[in-house]
Amino acid sequence: MVTERKIAPLLPPRLPASAGRQLLATRGSHLPVAELLAPPRAGSLVYGMGKLDTWGVVSNRDTIQTLGWAAGDRFQIAVVGVSIVVHRDPGGVFEMGPKPYLVLPATVRHRSGVQSGDRVLMAADPHHDVLVVHPLAALDSMIATYHSSLTTGGDTPTSRRIEN
Repeated sequence: MVTERKIAPLLPPRLPASAGRQLLATRGSHLPVAELLAPPRAGSLVYGMGKLDTWGVVSNRDTIQTLGWAAGDRFQIAVVGVSIVVHRDPGGVFEMGPKPYLVLPATVRHRSGVQSGDRVLMAADPHHDVLVVHPLAALDSMIATYHSSLTTGGDTPTSRRIEN
């Protein structure tokens, strides 16, 4: 008689229920997320503020022009945490329209928590051909963490102590 037994290495790991919210907006995308999280090089990023309109359009000409994105370019869009990561990909599902505006699909807006009228920080990284759209809640968190490191005496990459 053969008894049934499960072979552990063939079973996929159990994911928490919240993992579904972290899925990419399009399946099969491979983003260099680790590279995005590396400390930026001085002067390598271009920042701009944008405001999301009713149709999901957000724009800051400087960030789009820095990347050289133009009408007809195709993109992959992913939600990482609450931030939106956009990179050019010839096989991408999303396309740049005739004007330098980025249209964020409703599913992406919902997953990141941005709504019509929200302001966002757009960070363009021309070395990786990536645009990251941060809701102000993410920006608040980043700045609060940085300010906390200043008040607790934590060293930052550019901190210098002044002594009498």
